[in-house]
Amino acid sequence: MNRISIKLAAYFLVAVLILEGLLMVYLHRTIVHSQEEAQFTQLLERGANHRDVLEDFYSEETLMHIELMESNLERQVAILDANRQWFAGTDASRSLMNQFQHQVTTAPARDSVVVDDWEQENYIVTLHPFESTTGEQGYVVMFESTTSLHTLMSKLNTHFGIAGVASLLILFILYVLLSRIITRPLVRMKEATERLSTGDFRVKLMHKSRDELGDLSTSIQKLADDLEHTQKERMEFLAAISHELRTPLTYLSGYSSVLKREDLSAQERQRYVSILEEESARLTELVKNLFDLAQMDETSFTISKESVQAAPFFSSVLQRIKHSFELEDKYLELSVREDFEMIVDPVRVEQIVMNLLDNARKYSPVQSTTHLDVYVQDGHTVIRIEDEGIGIHPRNHEMIFEKLIRVEKSRSREYGGAGLGLAIVKELVEAHGGRIEVISDVGKGSIFTVIL
Repeated sequence: MNRISIKLAAYFLVAVLILEGLLMVYLHRTIVHSQEEAQFTQLLERGANHRDVLEDFYSEETLMHIELMESNLERQVAILDANRQWFAGTDASRSLMNQFQHQVTTAPARDSVVVDDWEQENYIVTLHPFESTTGEQGYVVMFESTTSLHTLMSKLNTHFGIAGVASLLILFILYVLLSRIITRPLVRMKEATERLSTGDFRVKLMHKSRDELGDLSTSIQKLADDLEHTQKERMEFLAAISHELRTPLTYLSGYSSVLKREDLSAQERQRYVSILEEESARLTELVKNLFDLAQMDETSFTISKESVQAAPFFSSVLQRIKHSFELEDKYLELSVREDFEMIVDPVRVEQIVMNLLDNARKYSPVQSTTHLDVYVQDGHTVIRIEDEGIGIHPRNHEMIFEKLIRVEKSRSREYGGAGLGLAIVKELVEAHGGRIEVISDVGKGSIFTVIL
C-alpha cells in the first residue's frame, strides 16, 4: 500500500462502497416496506368489502358468492360465527383456520391484521367482525399467501446484487482512469525529481492539464530548466574565472622568474616590477569582486539603510575617484541639482557609484568627460552617469549585467576589468529595491541610470 494510486483507489472504493451500501439498504427496505403495506391494505380492503356485503345482504347465497370470489391459490376466506368458530369458507380455509386458530381467537374484535410476519409465515391474516341487519354476528377472516412477497424479495436481491457487481466494475474502471489521469503524471514527476536530485537536469514533462497537476508539472519543468541554466552558467563562470586568474598568475610567475636573472639592467628590472604590480592589482581587484559576489549569494550580505544627505555624500565619492581620472587625462563632473535626504546604505551606494564611474573611466578616451548627475524624481533618488566612451551595442544591453561578460573581449587587455563590476552593481541596486537602466550605442558613449 505504498503507491498513491493504490491508496487513492482503496479510499475511493471504501467511501463509495459504504455510501452505495447505505443507499441500497435504504432502497431495499423502502421497496419491501411499501409492497408489504400495499399487501396489507389490499387484504384489509377486500375483507372490509365482504364484511359490508354480509352486513347488508346476509344469506347462504351471499356466503357462496364470497367463497367463489376467493377460491384461488393466493387468497382464501373463512366465515366464523360469534364464537369465532369456522362454519363457512373456501375449501382450504378450514385447515388454515386450524393453523392460525390462536391468533384469530385472541385478536381484538375490530378490522385488524392478525398475522403480519410474512417472512416467517406462509400467509398473512386479517380479521373483520360483522353484524347483519337481520341480527347475525360473526367474523370474516382473510388469508393471503406470502409467496408474492417472497418472490419480490428474491427479485430485489437479484437486482441489487447485479447493481452491486456493476458498481464494482464501474469503480474498477474509475480506478484505471484515475491511475492514468492522476497517478501516472505523479509517477512521472517523481521520476523527474529523482533525476534532478542526481544532477540530471534534462527533464521533459508534459503539462497539458489546466489544474493543480498541470501547475505542479510546469513548476518542476521550470525548476529543471532553471537548474540546467544555472549549471551551464556555473560551468561558464568557472571557466571564465579560471581564464581570468590564469592570465595575471602567468604574468606573476613568468616575470618573477625573469627578475631572478642577474644580467638585468635597473631600467628593465623596474619595468618588470611595474608589470608585476599591475598584474597584482588586477588579481586583487578580481578576488575582491569575486568576494563581493559571493557575499551577495549568502545570507551574510545585508543592506543597512540610513539617512544620508546627497550633496556631501556624492562630493566625497567624487574626491576619492577624481584623481584616477586626472591621471589618465580624463575629466569627471558632478551635478547635484538640490541637496536632499536619501534613505540608503551609504557603503553599498558608494560601491555602486564607484563601479559605474570606474567602468566609464576604463572605456572612455583621453580628454573625454564623464558626467555624474544626481536628483530626485517622483520620490526616488536618481543617479545618472553619462560617459563619452566606446559605447555598447543595443543587443548587448542585457548581457553586460551578467557575471564575467565583456562585449569587447578582444580589447579586454587594453581596457582591463574582469566583467564583474556591472554584475555587482545590478545586485546592489536590486538589493535596494531599485533598478538600473542603460542607453548606449557603439561609438556614442553610454548613459547608466540608477533609480533607488
